[in-house]
Amino acid sequence: MINFENTYSMLPEEFYQKAEPAEFPKSTLLAFNYELADELGMDASSKSEEDLAKIFSGQEILPGSEPLAMAYAGHQFGHFVPQLGDGRALLLGETKGFDIQLKGAGRTYFSRGGDGKSALGPVIREYILSEAMHKLKVPTTRALAAVLTNEPVYRQEPEPGGIFTRVASSHLRVGTFQFFASRQDHKSLKTLMDYAIKKHYPKAKTPIDFLIEVAKAQGELTSTWISLGFIHGVMNTDNSSIAGITIDYGPCAFMDEYQSQKVFSSIDRNGRYAFMNQGPITQWNILRLAECLIPLIDSDEDKAVSMIEEALKFLPGFIEERIEEKLSLKLGLPKPDRILNHLFLSYLEENKLDFTLSFRNLPKLFNGDTTGYPDTDKFQNFISAWKPIANISELHNINPLYIPRNHQVQRVIDDVYSGNFDSFHQMNKVLQNPFEVNSELDHFKTPPTEQEKVRETFCGT
Repeated sequence: MINFENTYSMLPEEFYQKAEPAEFPKSTLLAFNYELADELGMDASSKSEEDLAKIFSGQEILPGSEPLAMAYAGHQFGHFVPQLGDGRALLLGETKGFDIQLKGAGRTYFSRGGDGKSALGPVIREYILSEAMHKLKVPTTRALAAVLTNEPVYRQEPEPGGIFTRVASSHLRVGTFQFFASRQDHKSLKTLMDYAIKKHYPKAKTPIDFLIEVAKAQGELTSTWISLGFIHGVMNTDNSSIAGITIDYGPCAFMDEYQSQKVFSSIDRNGRYAFMNQGPITQWNILRLAECLIPLIDSDEDKAVSMIEEALKFLPGFIEERIEEKLSLKLGLPKPDRILNHLFLSYLEENKLDFTLSFRNLPKLFNGDTTGYPDTDKFQNFISAWKPIANISELHNINPLYIPRNHQVQRVIDDVYSGNFDSFHQMNKVLQNPFEVNSELDHFKTPPTEQEKVRETFCGT
């Protein structure tokens, strides 16, 4: 079914620990992404749902698969942890250059006292969010399968269990480099960098080239998040992808009403990963990667640091420019206009307006329909400056109508927990075409009422 490659398991043993999935004999299939399977060259159509449930719960290990848990470290909310690793995830192998990984498949060497399993809620959230992000044209991990284990896991209270199959161009993180750098294992660090360059940035000739490419990819990603009102929630270095993709959908969310310093994560008590702090945090994470590369750049540490400082001078301006460019595109402006961008965002924030719909309805506003836009002095200032230069012809291909709104994701989770799968499949269906009106499922565009608002999101660990 899958023609496995195993380039990661060919790396030295310091990079991972082999592991086997736990037993889940009652597993059944919740969802399978046949479109993605086709892209990966998998012969899934010949398999029954029972077969797929066995494979993607780890009960049947396919030929060529070498399950392993990857080693990495990381800064978590600014505090360095020298060993984290895949505590509830197993890399089954690779196919067509993409990792196939099970999340929630049981204990590994890195589980640190945990059971290595997952509640079903985080599985549902990651399936919906990662596929929605893909259709919104955001670099991301993908969802291949979601499985019900049909046995409880124990968190604050018993919850149904689930297993998620994640597909990624790789699972290399800034934290992977930190794992070896903190041990001063320069040989493994060089091996890791060479592997990452070959896999993701083959044009990079030096460690500095590699650092610049990762910085650009991460900066581009962060600016795309901000253009969509997305808050990752936990931008720890172990969640910062070397490939520049969105990884680890824990306490993430799309904003409803716009707030520049909005925080969703229940554990982000100081707002470290607030919406508009995501750019500075991206820079912080890249500097942590740069620190790891110092011994590979030059034996003279001072010289290496100087080279890094020179190489990364562009990054703050790059991220800011890409944010402004994307926001201006959303307004239909002919060129980036920071003043108009921030005038509009300030207007949204002062009036507690929905981020997604306020951009989506700009063509109506242009044609005189002010429904949903309170008339204020700031509004009039924006209209008078915006209308003479805006081109609205492509805005419905830039500003989505449907996003995975937090209250709707929670409703889907609640429905599945009660045995109703309809809303799960409906939400995935409407998010397949987030820019096109779906009259049958149009309620998915609706912001939450005051009572429906989800004010905090939680890590799925």
